[in-house]
Amino acid sequence: MNLYKKSLVYKTIKAFKTGKKILKDPKYLESVSLSVLEQNKTPNRTDIINYIISYLNRNVCYLEIGARNPNDNFAHINAIVKYSVDPGVEFKENPVDFKMTSDVFFELLTKGEILNKDIKFDVIFIDGLHLAEQVDRDVDNALKYLSEDGFIVLHDCNPPTEWHAREDYYFSHTPAKELWNGTTWKAFLKWRFEKDTSSCCIDTDWGVGVITNHLNLGKKVINNNIFYEFHNLSENRENLLNLISFDEFKIRLNKSKQIED
Repeated sequence: MNLYKKSLVYKTIKAFKTGKKILKDPKYLESVSLSVLEQNKTPNRTDIINYIISYLNRNVCYLEIGARNPNDNFAHINAIVKYSVDPGVEFKENPVDFKMTSDVFFELLTKGEILNKDIKFDVIFIDGLHLAEQVDRDVDNALKYLSEDGFIVLHDCNPPTEWHAREDYYFSHTPAKELWNGTTWKAFLKWRFEKDTSSCCIDTDWGVGVITNHLNLGKKVINNNIFYEFHNLSENRENLLNLISFDEFKIRLNKSKQIED
């Protein structure tokens, strides 16, 4: 190799050309396009939570796990009694009710050291650490404190690409950039297999998952693969997630209510 090819100028030009090539790559462009599409979908999670609250038609008790900046969602929830939990990692001001992780919150709640260990929440929104193990634990704990006809709502259940579903938030030099859904979808899928709960994912705002043990939200799926990878989700996401529109979600809620009445 000659001296020029060893030089910083050569390496810089080569890196620049490689970068331009990546930016034109079809897969890269598709990922960017899917990000834009997802960001433009409506309604958002706040609207869906408020719809569920209006559906319950009573004074509900609401819990939010992973509130971060309350002005993003929590402050706009139409519940008189509501509680927020966040350790303050991403939003240093952390103006929430319980400045702690969800694990600590549920541990103290179980011990009766905060609120009332017999409390029941009508709607629990989970938007904390977006890693499957943690989300699964949050859902499991939430079910213990969910009212008989209550709902668990999860954010980030439908990542559009594998870059959005990466495990490490800080690895942002990808087509998804700093947009991050993590592996929440894996935890949601695990609960899709549970026989005692019913669930669906509303196709908006990165996938708004809904879990209940009271109503029928749609067809369940059988777990026939203990190693679900992202390509399995991509190939069959409508069935695996029970992915439906918000309008369809409202129809299913009302049909279930009519059958119950």
